[in-house]
Amino acid sequence: MVANSSFQPPVHVKDRIDLTATEKQIFDRFLQVLHHFNLQTQLRVAGGWVRDKLLGKECYDIDIALDNMLGKEFCETVNNFLSSTGEDTQRFAVIECNPDQSKHLETARMCLFDVWIDFVNLRSEDYSESSRIPTMRFGTPEEDAYRRDLTINSLFYNINNDSVEDFTGRGIADLKSGKIVTPLPPKQTFLDDPLRVLRAIRFGARFNFALDEELKKAASDDDVKAAIADKISRERIGHEIDLMISGNQPAEAMAYVSELQLFWAVFSLPSEFEPSIYDGYDRVCVADVGSAWGLLQTVGCSFNADQQRLCLYAALFLAFREIVYKDKKGKKIPVVSHIICNSLKLKSKDAELVIRLHIAAQKFVSLIPFMVSKDAIQSLEVDWKSETIDVCVASKLRILAGLLLRDSKGFWRVALLLSMLLYPKDIDSHTNSSELNKRTELYKMVEDAILKQGLEKVWEVKALLDGKEIMNVLELKTSGPLVGEWQQKVIEWQLAHPFGTKEECKCWMMETCSKRARIE
Repeated sequence: MVANSSFQPPVHVKDRIDLTATEKQIFDRFLQVLHHFNLQTQLRVAGGWVRDKLLGKECYDIDIALDNMLGKEFCETVNNFLSSTGEDTQRFAVIECNPDQSKHLETARMCLFDVWIDFVNLRSEDYSESSRIPTMRFGTPEEDAYRRDLTINSLFYNINNDSVEDFTGRGIADLKSGKIVTPLPPKQTFLDDPLRVLRAIRFGARFNFALDEELKKAASDDDVKAAIADKISRERIGHEIDLMISGNQPAEAMAYVSELQLFWAVFSLPSEFEPSIYDGYDRVCVADVGSAWGLLQTVGCSFNADQQRLCLYAALFLAFREIVYKDKKGKKIPVVSHIICNSLKLKSKDAELVIRLHIAAQKFVSLIPFMVSKDAIQSLEVDWKSETIDVCVASKLRILAGLLLRDSKGFWRVALLLSMLLYPKDIDSHTNSSELNKRTELYKMVEDAILKQGLEKVWEVKALLDGKEIMNVLELKTSGPLVGEWQQKVIEWQLAHPFGTKEECKCWMMETCSKRARIE
């Protein structure tokens, strides 16, 4: 997949900002506060809200920039006004600066008319060479605009005079032409705060805007890549990647990460692992996430946000599924776990689920030929389940599919979709359609086969016999591994006999035990 080209069609940008009734109510209240106390404060809405409103999109994230007071002071002033008019005052919270979380200034947050609003003062930043954490001071609107990451995020809406302010002189122009540009020279911008590289990629993908050529050159610079590794916390990198994966163009974003030669700076690997990887591995990962994204758009299944997110992570790291490294105790750990937990600092349960999805997808690959075959199956063997209870081939297929779904639970469709990326390219199809269409067709065939067998919620099926009942049938006085083995066999029997009763299951157990006793 290739990231979007430098040519971009014109973007429709509004000439003015149209306020919703609630926004007007909020801003009018602010103006009343200024008038009541005869304040000369200029109130400006900053950044993303202005950008989105000019693009005709709704935005509920209102950040107010103040030119001569702190956010806490303004919130106190609002409450003083409310008290003077006999209205209820509003609670507000003060969020201390937290540079590790990109909170460089104290922020006050207040709820007005059921909308949470952030207040912060205009600022200027001075960076040192060794840190991405700037020295902050009060700044002018121009300084605040130029210290922002992108020109399209540097626009202000001045509440006092109902106007859009473009202090960089190119924010609106870049918005109209669909360009991602930094207000200041890009290399210095990125060296000051390397996180801006990932933000540029995220916004470029989100709006389908073209990255400026100088920006791309700076993003690929070795000094910038080193700064990403040295100056940004892994939590912040993971947060930006998570926003990309959860966004509207995740494949495009990952294509940019690879194109700008940032893949290994972002998805860092342990120092030693096996087997080794080859040049171009990042392009394979990007291709896989692009294929998964394409399938998600065509299969027509309703994945929820978490399923889609984990599906895309599993696709992105599918090529690493058999690569391992050793921890301090010499235990072999999947490299995927290192990338998710160490490189991105995401939750360990995300890593666990992605690894489970990789395993389930591989199991699906072995079952697919049997599930879509139109001919009678003569024999059925898979490498992940050496034996099942003694049943016919058709019942054995239902057992294997059911066990796989019981392991995958609500993520079985995700595992099935991933298996489409692993399945041989010369898949059977009665059409001359594209590879994507062939895999979509295969996905739906397998999905239909699972639904026809009534397996969709099979993980919710409880065993007909509990441990105590199994012990009674086996005439055991104490529990042990044998009971666990028979619990698994009972589930297999239920999968092979979906309408079987408890008594029938007990009879089958007794007959099986009797046969074994005679053989022994």
